[in-house]
Amino acid sequence: MTKLSVNINKVATLRNARGGNNPDVVGVALDCERFGAQGITVHPRPDERHIRRSDVYALKPVLHTEFNIEGYPSEDFCQLVLDVKPAQVTLVPDLPAQITSNTGWDAVSHQDFLTDVVAPFKEAGIRTSIFVAAEPRMVEAAAAAGADRVELYTEPYAAGYAVDREAAIAPYVEAAHVARELGLGLNAGHDLSLENLGFYHERIPWTDEVSIGHALICDALYFGLKETIARYLEKLS
Repeated sequence: MTKLSVNINKVATLRNARGGNNPDVVGVALDCERFGAQGITVHPRPDERHIRRSDVYALKPVLHTEFNIEGYPSEDFCQLVLDVKPAQVTLVPDLPAQITSNTGWDAVSHQDFLTDVVAPFKEAGIRTSIFVAAEPRMVEAAAAAGADRVELYTEPYAAGYAVDREAAIAPYVEAAHVARELGLGLNAGHDLSLENLGFYHERIPWTDEVSIGHALICDALYFGLKETIARYLEKLS
């Protein structure tokens, strides 16, 4: 079964808007687990505009499911990951000012850099995933850099789904087959939602994990967190 990892960045954004500890980021993460999520994702950024470094340290000892830390592999980020030792680190090519991750790595041009970044994580026993576009050559370059998994950047799929879902999914199916042939694990994330997740999973059922934050938290405003997680899990069943 494809695992659902809930990205709780938006929960931290809401907390930070007023200060204090409401909502409690750690409490929400534990509730997500209790309601059936099989993982928790955080994306700490240098300005701590949502997830803070202190959140990352607070989450690690209390989570019972897989902990995934994603971010740009700056020196500070890499040290944080090595200190916390999550189950997985996901490397994204974000610049500090970006609102969200909106592109995959050019893993061909950055292969040497990524190889150097991946090595200490693997030595520490941390599964490493590289965020890439649904292009076979990017998947191949990520594998060459030593990644354990790739995470396919699914915003183009989400954008094209309403227009022509077969055309939208086609490059993802191709890239997913390449990943499987290379022995890579397969994740997916960005703009996946209740509307488009079921079809994605139907066509690429060997996906190991999806990481979903924004849409899931928005849905929770209407359905409640427990019901929302149940609906997402149903799409992956």
